[in-house]
Amino acid sequence: MDTLFLILGIACMLIGLLGSFIPVLPGPSISWVGLLLLYLTNAVPTNYWILGISLLLTIIITVLDYLIPAKGTKYFGGSSYGIWGTNIGLLIGLFSPIPFGFIIGAFVGALIGELVYDSKNHNRALKAATGSLIGFLASTFMQFLVAVLFMGLFIAIVWQYRASLF
Repeated sequence: MDTLFLILGIACMLIGLLGSFIPVLPGPSISWVGLLLLYLTNAVPTNYWILGISLLLTIIITVLDYLIPAKGTKYFGGSSYGIWGTNIGLLIGLFSPIPFGFIIGAFVGALIGELVYDSKNHNRALKAATGSLIGFLASTFMQFLVAVLFMGLFIAIVWQYRASLF
């Protein structure tokens, strides 16, 4: 059973890293589940401090993931149309064959969303799309950092208890 939990934990860590870039996968949350699975093994004693602090960090990052792009868009004068455009463009960009399509899609989606909101003011739409892109990139970077932190913690714990796990 320990081997199953370890394999599932590794899979959650890898999916969590990938999920920090893909908006439909909650990267830090999946990474936290990987940590939890590691602590469910009989070989690793449960550390409620690590689980609690990492859960709190996951909750904070998840909330910020929704607030930062919206605040970036609002700060640069955007509307909710730009925020929706960012999300839609991001999803379309993920499945496009263009390199870095998710970044380009987020920007173009925000721009189109803002132009739908106010088709006469192109400068405001461009500024709002830039703000949305900056917010998205900041949010993605924070999620990636947390997923890498959780991966490092996972590896350190596995290394510490390697004799019991393997």
